[in-house]
Amino acid sequence: MRVITTAIFLLCSILSFGQERGSSPSIDITISGKILEKETNAPLEYATVVITNTAGSIVTGGITDVTGQYNVEVSSGTYVVSYEFIGFETKVLEAQKFQKNTTLPVQYLAEDAQSLDEVVIRAETTEVQVRLDKKIYNIGKDLTTSGATVSDALSNVPAVTVDVDGAIALRGNENVRILINGKPSAIAGFGSTDALRQLPAEAIERVEVITSPSARYDAEGTAGILNIILRKEKTLGLNGSIQTNIGYPNSAGISGNINLRTNKFNIFNTTGYRYRDAPGNANFTNQYKDASVINPLVIEDREYLRLSRNFNTNLGIEYFLSDKTSITATGFFQLGNDDDETINETREFDANNDLSTFRLRTEDETDDGKRYQFSLNYVTKFDTNGHELTADLQYENDDQEETSFIGEKNTFPNNLELPAEFITSEETQNEYLAQIDYVRPIGENAQFEAGYRGNFKESITDYELTEQAIVGGAFIRNDSLSNEFTYNENVHAVYTQYGNKFGKFSFLAGLRFENTQLKGKVDAIQAAGSEELNIDFDKNYAGLFPTLNLIYELGESENISLGYNRRINRPRGRFINPFPSRSSEANVFQGNPNLDPAYASAFDLGYLRRWGKVTLTSSIYYQYETDAFERIQEDTGELTPNGIPIIRTIPINLSTNKRIGAEAGILYNPNKWLRLNGSFNFFQFETEGAFGGVDYGTKNTSYFARGSAKVSLPYKIDWQTNVFYRGPSNNAQTENKSITSVSLAFSKDIMSDNGTIGLNVSDLLNSRKRRSFTDTTTFTSDSEFQWRERSINLSFTYRFNEKKKRGRPSQNGGGDDEFEG
Repeated sequence: MRVITTAIFLLCSILSFGQERGSSPSIDITISGKILEKETNAPLEYATVVITNTAGSIVTGGITDVTGQYNVEVSSGTYVVSYEFIGFETKVLEAQKFQKNTTLPVQYLAEDAQSLDEVVIRAETTEVQVRLDKKIYNIGKDLTTSGATVSDALSNVPAVTVDVDGAIALRGNENVRILINGKPSAIAGFGSTDALRQLPAEAIERVEVITSPSARYDAEGTAGILNIILRKEKTLGLNGSIQTNIGYPNSAGISGNINLRTNKFNIFNTTGYRYRDAPGNANFTNQYKDASVINPLVIEDREYLRLSRNFNTNLGIEYFLSDKTSITATGFFQLGNDDDETINETREFDANNDLSTFRLRTEDETDDGKRYQFSLNYVTKFDTNGHELTADLQYENDDQEETSFIGEKNTFPNNLELPAEFITSEETQNEYLAQIDYVRPIGENAQFEAGYRGNFKESITDYELTEQAIVGGAFIRNDSLSNEFTYNENVHAVYTQYGNKFGKFSFLAGLRFENTQLKGKVDAIQAAGSEELNIDFDKNYAGLFPTLNLIYELGESENISLGYNRRINRPRGRFINPFPSRSSEANVFQGNPNLDPAYASAFDLGYLRRWGKVTLTSSIYYQYETDAFERIQEDTGELTPNGIPIIRTIPINLSTNKRIGAEAGILYNPNKWLRLNGSFNFFQFETEGAFGGVDYGTKNTSYFARGSAKVSLPYKIDWQTNVFYRGPSNNAQTENKSITSVSLAFSKDIMSDNGTIGLNVSDLLNSRKRRSFTDTTTFTSDSEFQWRERSINLSFTYRFNEKKKRGRPSQNGGGDDEFEG
């Protein structure tokens, strides 16, 4: 009965900042109080309060918020008050007479050892919790993430898409900020998504989708924020799990989680090793319109053979200096070694469409990387009501060394070996973070916050291209492409915000000030004249970023919300490095040091409703962005040694980007054995702007949808199917075709539920390919790209001293996710 009543209130209550239950016309008094865990005095979030009458019938109830507070409205009378939480002993107050608003004494619940051995919540598909400024998805329960990476797991989160080459977008916008435990992190790859492909999905506790960030968050990321919360067990004792997996194309891995918690300290570690073969392919058909081009039709077929080996570990210790103060030290280390081979077959056709040249180009690349991060967190709680001070220090380092040997030869009309190239790229990144946050509850429902954050980054990229003048000759440095680029980004930020609740109305208003300095320095030598070439910039700008989030409760299971925020997109790294890098002689990418920051103002109107077994989340959103980034392709006017025009891709600032859209998500659990969820996102964007005398304004409409069905079969077997579809889209130059992918997963519990065998098939139809067509005044390009082919993975998980999923939700993400600066 305890589990059933708890589940009912968990599904039917709205979880948000300072949230309380709504009222009905007959209710005229409020019963309030607080629930804490007996052993640690920590607030019990999501604990259930049940109000029954003298006949034993349930009258009403409520759920505690993040601080353990609850407020329940009821008619005056005599009632029995029960306090329940899965895995804890129930506490009952008999025959309580209420004639006016009453604050009951703090209730302390103790863990029920016998109950803990019995409670097992079977894994389910993605679950959603809604708060004032975010949606929380517990994707760790998704069967299709077994043996997958964090990047793979994110592709199952509503409103999020992961492109075939790993680019992450939120509501179709790639300018999304990725945080780990509320902070920028080496684990997220310093803004790149490469590291997320190496971290196992099993390390995730949950993902917070923050489309209307409050002032406590960085203003970076015009699309919003994805905050990945890593696992950290909160129950006493020694517990953990180990997972092994093997797959096709060749892949294998092992990862383990272990946690030791006592009354004085908590030690936690996640360690894993992965071996992964990721074959891919691409083809490009370029048609040049200039009649002077000797071979106007060029077809490239590429085959990617990628072998990745990486080791990562995350170790932390939390020490409780007192009942109210703790300090946490964590270290993250990742070591990677990749061996990649790209085989590029190029066919050139003359004006009569006769084959003129067949050329084979191979690129052998090695990538050795090392990332590490150290962080220190201090928390002191002045009382049990949420009054606290936190401070964080963090240092991160990322060293990457890539070497590429490029060999090329003609096989038609005759065999001819061509001069080779050798490229070395060394990149070192360092980042320092310091922040302090202060939270002060005011009265029963209000809360004040303020804080400071400083981020200081430096990256140095040393790129050297050497090439042979003749076959078999010495490698000579190409001074027109070789360079060293140093980039610095320093951001100082202060914020304050205030939230309160008046009856059914809640709000959270804040203001953030950020001052940013961007510096770039290029050291290079011109090919002609051997003169030093310095393309330097030093920009400094400040901005105010207001935020406002509102919620109005229409009923116990229904609310509407409105959010406003202003955000920034800073140009960085590859986007502003003016020296080109190339995947082929004829296709290059070049940064633009003249890029300015983009600013966006966004509005979000949301609606949530629960009907028994159905939960609906929906929203309408609008964004207006100035100086928006856009990648364009243009003819450089230069030719390869074979006379092929060189096409470059370059990012530019457009004048404006207007985006409007709507999204809806449904969770439906018609039976214990069947759980369904689906989401749909529709958006339209309109851009205006010109570059180099060419108008790149366009208007585009697109959408994407995903669905998931999970069936619980006999003999503890679960079956899950995920389907994703992204509709066609276009910008001023390029039309992108639709993408469909299907994934299947099966799991079976064994060894008294301490073990689980899982099997999943990613991209069942082998259809996850990006297909696009680009049309400019000088050329057209038709392309298809597949990052990784269909894969099959078999996994085994063993848990010791823990069940498949403990009933107790995480509280405040280990202190990192609720009050970020």
